[in-house]
Amino acid sequence: MISDPSDAAIDQIVASCNGDLRGALKALLLVNEHLEAELQQFYAAIAQDNASRGKFLH
Repeated sequence: MISDPSDAAIDQIVASCNGDLRGALKALLLVNEHLEAELQQFYAAIAQDNASRGKFLH
């Protein structure tokens, strides 16, 4: 039987939070917020670069 790779990742995340599901969810939410902020910075940098070159994203 092949297990879902995400199951192993979930187990690892929960284990890293000493079995605290609430703590694991909080950690994942914080990581997600950080990644979303980085993505917004990336989009802003691309838009600024394109605007300086006279190109625009649609």
